[in-house]
Amino acid sequence: MQKVLITGIDSFTGVHLCSYLEKSGYEVYGTSLSKNTHRKYKCDIRKKDDILNVLTKVNPDFLIHLSGISFAAHYNHDDFYAVNTIGTINILDSIIALKMKLKKVILVSSATVYGNQGLEVLDESLCPKPANHYGASKYTMECLANGYFSKIPIIITRPFNYTGIGQAEHFLIPKIVKHFKEKKETIELGNINVSREFNDVGFVCEVYKKLLESTIKSEVVNIATNNGIKLLDVITMMNTIAGYEIEVKINPLFVRKDDMKSLTGSNLKLSKILGDINKYKLEDTLKGMYEKFIG
Repeated sequence: MQKVLITGIDSFTGVHLCSYLEKSGYEVYGTSLSKNTHRKYKCDIRKKDDILNVLTKVNPDFLIHLSGISFAAHYNHDDFYAVNTIGTINILDSIIALKMKLKKVILVSSATVYGNQGLEVLDESLCPKPANHYGASKYTMECLANGYFSKIPIIITRPFNYTGIGQAEHFLIPKIVKHFKEKKETIELGNINVSREFNDVGFVCEVYKKLLESTIKSEVVNIATNNGIKLLDVITMMNTIAGYEIEVKINPLFVRKDDMKSLTGSNLKLSKILGDINKYKLEDTLKGMYEKFIG
């Protein structure tokens, strides 16, 4: 049984990915900021000693690096760079220091590194132009990690929007689901006619598994479907699922003047590398979130 170490295993993605990989026959270990438990180790990636300790104990075959600050509106800008950038480099330096021969290391970046390109479909050939500290910290991480490609089999991923059961309520889709679950009469949103990707976390988990098992390395790849869905259509789906119609109020504070009407990620490179990947219907994702919502 091959061992996978997931940093940030307590995160929304980490919980789903742990379950997915265990069902696929992997022995899964993880890092967390909480106390040690079975196959889970307390680790602050800003501290090399913590990382060295975990790597030595687990001696993984694979590593998927999810740990980081993913909420773009996080209050402390310094944290983005200390965790997302330097924390990642600490991990790579620790792998080299221990002379570990991992089969694959997946570093999770973000589609936010692209910034505003003025294009509806974003592909990996574009020069990133991050517009916030979250995106900048991830792109800086990418640039520095590139220098390790000759020493470690690395894949850098740029996930586009995805959601699912257990995602934090400050993200858009869980916010909408919560309003319906609590039978709210109204909801305040921004531009409801924009089209964005709203993929299922199960799709993302499958991509990570297939990337682990692929022969690809030293690549940057979108985790995307190029399937844009209007926010208004999300509301329509939830009206049906919840059995009533909510009133949508446009809050000018939520409206971005330069918002692209459609913005998705190209999946051509991903499909070329991995072939067909299971498709998820957003209606099914929303229904699952609604039925298992815990408020």
